Amino acid sequence: MKTRKRTPRSRSARDPLVRGSKRSIGVIGLGIMGSAMAANLAKAGFQVQGYDVVPNRRNVDAISEIDAPVVITSLPSAQALHAVARALQHKCVVVETSTLPIEEKEKARAFLKSKGVVLLDCPLSGTGAQARVKDLVVYASGDRKGFLKAKPYFPGFSRAHYYLGEFGNGSKMKFVANLMVAIHNVSAAEAFALGMKAGLSPQAIFDVQANSAGASRMFQVRGPMMVKGNYDDATMKNEVWQKDMKIIGEFAARLGVPTPLFDASAEIYKAAMAQGYALKDTGAVCAVMEKLAGVRR
Repeated sequence: MKTRKRTPRSRSARDPLVRGSKRSIGVIGLGIMGSAMAANLAKAGFQVQGYDVVPNRRNVDAISEIDAPVVITSLPSAQALHAVARALQHKCVVVETSTLPIEEKEKARAFLKSKGVVLLDCPLSGTGAQARVKDLVVYASGDRKGFLKAKPYFPGFSRAHYYLGEFGNGSKMKFVANLMVAIHNVSAAEAFALGMKAGLSPQAIFDVQANSAGASRMFQVRGPMMVKGNYDDATMKNEVWQKDMKIIGEFAARLGVPTPLFDASAEIYKAAMAQGYALKDTGAVCAVMEKLAGVRR
C-alpha cells in the first residue's frame, strides 16, 4: 500500500499545533531587549508567542493565550512582573531576564510556584544593540530542572549562558556586571572628552583605543555613538538606567560594600538626565563630559 506524502504547510503563531509544540516559546515584554530576543528566536526556527502592553507589538492578544513550555519575561518593573505572574494560566518555565530587586523576584517565584510554574532568575549581560546580534550572556539561577528545560532555547537569543546555582545568584552577578558597565561607560566618555580637548579627532580616539590596553566592552559598544555625538538610537535609555543604578546602589549598601567609583559615575548619569538626555542612550554621558570640559566639536 502506497502512502502519499504530505507537503508541509507553514503555520502561524496562533496555530494550536504550533503553540503547543516543543519549539514554541513565549516572550512577554517586547521593548528594546524583548523584541530583539523574539526576533532572533524566530530566526532560529522557534515559534514565538509575543505579548506586550503595546497592541501593535503583539501576536497574541493576552498573556493567558500563551501556552508555550518556556516563557521569557523582559519587564520594566516589579509591578509588571507581579501582573504577569497573576495573568499566566499554564504550567511552564519562566525565564525572568529583567533587572529587578531579588526580593521582588522571590515574591513572584513563590506565587508562581503555587500555580505549578517555575520561575528562573536569568538576567542578561548586554545592551539592546548587542541583543539584536545575539551578543548576550545569560546569568541563569534557580531550579536546576527548570534550567535544563529552558537551556535549549538560550542559543536562540544569546552567545553564552552560565548556570550559577540557587535562585538570586543570577541577579547578584548582573549587579556586579552593571556596576562595571556604569563605570566603564563614564570612563569611556571621560577619555573621549580628554582626547578631543587635546585636539584628537573622536574617530581616531576610537580606532586606536578600541584595541588598546585600556579598552573595555563598553568603549567598543558605545564608542561609535560617542564618535558621532548622536545618542538617539537608545540601546539603554538613561531613565531606565536610573532604575538599575538604584537597585545596585541599594544592594551594595545592604552588604556594606563601599562603591566610590560607582557613586561618582552616578552623578554623571544624573547630569545627563538633567540636561535632557532621559530618553537618549546612556552613551550620552559623553555629551555631559564634553560640556564639563568645554569641548567644541
